[in-house]
Amino acid sequence: MKNGYQKTIYACFLGYIVQAIVNNFVPLLFLTFQSTYDIPLAKITMLVTMNFGIQLIVDLFSAKFVDRIGYRVSILAAHICAAAGLILLTILPDLLSDSFIGILISVMIYAVGGGLIEVLISPIMESCPTDNKEQAMSLLHSFYCWGHMGVVLISTIFFKLAGIPNWKLLALIWAIVPILNTLVFARTPIAPIIEEGETGLTMKQLFSMKIFWILFLMMLSAGASEQAVSQWASTFAERGLGVSKTVGDLAGPMSFALLMGISRAFYGKYGDRIDLDKFMKYSALLCILSYLCIAFLPIPALGLAGCAICGLSVGIMWPGTFSKASASVRNGGTAMFALLALAGDLGCSGGPTLTGMVSSALGDNLRMGILAAIIFPILMILGIQALKKA
Repeated sequence: MKNGYQKTIYACFLGYIVQAIVNNFVPLLFLTFQSTYDIPLAKITMLVTMNFGIQLIVDLFSAKFVDRIGYRVSILAAHICAAAGLILLTILPDLLSDSFIGILISVMIYAVGGGLIEVLISPIMESCPTDNKEQAMSLLHSFYCWGHMGVVLISTIFFKLAGIPNWKLLALIWAIVPILNTLVFARTPIAPIIEEGETGLTMKQLFSMKIFWILFLMMLSAGASEQAVSQWASTFAERGLGVSKTVGDLAGPMSFALLMGISRAFYGKYGDRIDLDKFMKYSALLCILSYLCIAFLPIPALGLAGCAICGLSVGIMWPGTFSKASASVRNGGTAMFALLALAGDLGCSGGPTLTGMVSSALGDNLRMGILAAIIFPILMILGIQALKKA
């Protein structure tokens, strides 16, 4: 690709792997934190809420400062924060008198990196000279899934061979990935996000557009539909289905990530032959079915199958909404991508938080907690219908 933009695309792919590490490594340790540091489930839920809550705040303010300081400085800072948070996770819990505060501070630092990555990677990728933007965007987001799979698989193998008590060493190993990608992004070309002579829309302009609010609702639903199951899949498999941690991690989060990645890679390959509206609508219907399987089927194998099917169903929601936004709103620019990322992270925070709160209220019943989150794929269907009318 001309002027070395292929390296930029590879760096974007790796950026979403960093995002996957940030969002999915610590949830594998929820029960370990609970037993090692005597942290109750209600506080564990706060880690998920804080992670995506901080990302949400970063999304909101990045629309103001990213254009001023530049995309390169911002993406480098994102990777540095991600690495720093993972490294501090191995130090602060034992250094501070309250271990939970140490974990929380570490999560907050890498959440800043995760929030910036979510805002920056998609527009950087969108600016690269590629033929089919929708397919390229779906392929890009599939790397989040491959990263999610890698985190679960490598972590599971590590825990099996080295033992869960050595999780801090693994956290340091994962920190190497954002460090390496910092070096890559320092040297790759980054094209202008808005064409020369044009300006991006402001927040005020976006807020006045009905179509933007429909897209905002769809992004919120996409994030919530995905993370309401993803963040709790390991805990659900272990506690709700009574399987071992190894089986739980492989059959829960990993199967979820595998099928989510297949869905995105499939659209990335064959998207030019598929109606995106129909693909997203049927995916949301399948998501509803998967939630019902998780909540009501008493056989453990079928419950785990529901987790996997959920991954397949949510795959297109996030990249599909980004693609529809890019096609529907001309010159949305940094503000649009930042606000849509904010909506997605609001969903990523709200979905698992709703699941955790309902579960706690019903005696730690994760099945009913996940059932409560069925509202989000329903909202996605309503959003797709409203967008077609708009």
